Amino acid sequence: MVMDKQTLRKQIRQLKRTFTPEQLRQMSTPITATLLEHPRIKAANTILLYASLPDEVDTHCLIEQLLVQGKNILLPVVVGDHDLKICPYKPSSQVAQGPFGIMEPQADAFTAFDEIDVALIPGMAFDKQGNRLGRGKGYYDRFLSTVPHLYKIGVCFPFQQVTEVPADENDIRMDEVVVSTNNI
Repeated sequence: MVMDKQTLRKQIRQLKRTFTPEQLRQMSTPITATLLEHPRIKAANTILLYASLPDEVDTHCLIEQLLVQGKNILLPVVVGDHDLKICPYKPSSQVAQGPFGIMEPQADAFTAFDEIDVALIPGMAFDKQGNRLGRGKGYYDRFLSTVPHLYKIGVCFPFQQVTEVPADENDIRMDEVVVSTNNI
């Protein structure tokens, strides 16, 4: 039987709490290494990432390393109750804490979505079919539905891999999921 979304979110939150922030950072290291070697990321010029929360795969080092490689980095910014805008990020960018505690660049929106080569997307849980369970607000699903051509890589810890994620017609499937050295 498939677990409902709310129950699965609760289960994953409880699992996350069993790890210290340091353990989560350590678990992020091999995932970062895998992403840095990923062919699509190596070939990309413009990458949509996320500024990680403490309970997500840490992207801060990844962002720094990709910037050193000359990649254009884009980060999401929450707008109102329903939308994301995408903004360029550079080390010199002004950032401010958004409504969910996420550091967001304070810049003009990036709208040339066809120039985004790959997107790295966080989630609460993923399955082998690329189904993603988010935090429940639908921000990523609404944005990703506007850029169907975009290659989407879900990013998660191994304990966030599940047999089946409950999905409906509004949920956007990932093209692949990177967990560590073993992708699903």
